[in-house]
Amino acid sequence: MRKTLLLLVPIALLGACTYGITLDDAGKGVRTAWTGDLSSCRDLGKVTVSVMDHVGPVNRNDIKVRDELEVMARNEAAKMHADTIKPLSEPTDGSQPWGAYQCGNAQLAPASRPAGNPANPATAPNPQTTPGGFETYPVKGN
Repeated sequence: MRKTLLLLVPIALLGACTYGITLDDAGKGVRTAWTGDLSSCRDLGKVTVSVMDHVGPVNRNDIKVRDELEVMARNEAAKMHADTIKPLSEPTDGSQPWGAYQCGNAQLAPASRPAGNPANPATAPNPQTTPGGFETYPVKGN
């Protein structure tokens, strides 16, 4: 019994790492510009967010850490009334700086705009093809 408890406690602690990091309603209106020119956008400042990148001696999954950093940056940028964020550098020790910008809908590239009628979610958008030949599908609710 004691050995089982000793095995379950670390697993429970590792599972609790992502609890509470969710995209809030305001953050859903903030897009991430991974590449591209944002010179026509208004620079609102810098947001630096951080999460735990390791628990004790165990490193967390890099993709999960990056995802959480993006979610937190979108939430924080929404508080600044930004509608676009862009990473300023790679994550280091669980911390990453992001630029917050106000671009407006006119600045969105056609491949980034949601297709279909947002007032009627029953109209399913068609997949969009990017210049690299990849198809993208909008994620419902994000």
